[in-house]
Amino acid sequence: MVELWWGSGQLGAAGLWSLFLHFTLLSLLAVGGAITTAPEMQRYIVGERGWLTDAQFVASIALAQAAPGPNVLFVAVVGWNIAGLAGVAAALTGSLLPSTTLTLAAGRWGDRHADSIALRAFTSGLAPLTLGLLAATGWVLLEPVRTSWQAPVLAVATIVFMLKTRRNPLWAIAVGAGCGALGWV
Repeated sequence: MVELWWGSGQLGAAGLWSLFLHFTLLSLLAVGGAITTAPEMQRYIVGERGWLTDAQFVASIALAQAAPGPNVLFVAVVGWNIAGLAGVAAALTGSLLPSTTLTLAAGRWGDRHADSIALRAFTSGLAPLTLGLLAATGWVLLEPVRTSWQAPVLAVATIVFMLKTRRNPLWAIAVGAGCGALGWV
């Protein structure tokens, strides 16, 4: 069996299979995108398995979110940091295969049943679920800096800014980046 070096230990075929299966399950819960499952990924990868530290996990997400491209890129970066190329393959395949298959099937079914009251009610109910998952993701991403008062204040200010204005979210990102560059957060 080929073992892959990932920093503080080895991740073999059983570890890759475990990563793939866990991300497969998370893929089916990713209402609102893969980022909404970040809290569970963090619990599993950092808390349960110890494959990454909190700081490494958050840095993986931050790096991927700063790069141009789809939101799901963070899954590839997390996979890379766990087990290199094999980790990328396991994490991305686990994240994309089930949700893509389900989305295609549900899209076709939804097109045929677009007039259904039950379908409209179901899709309307997904918005609050997505907001709750995004709030949980934000809480997990604040973990490394939650001991300071500035980071939660900046997070709340960002939420208020986004709810009260129609401004481009890049303004909030620029303010957060400026605060971080100045060492305020």
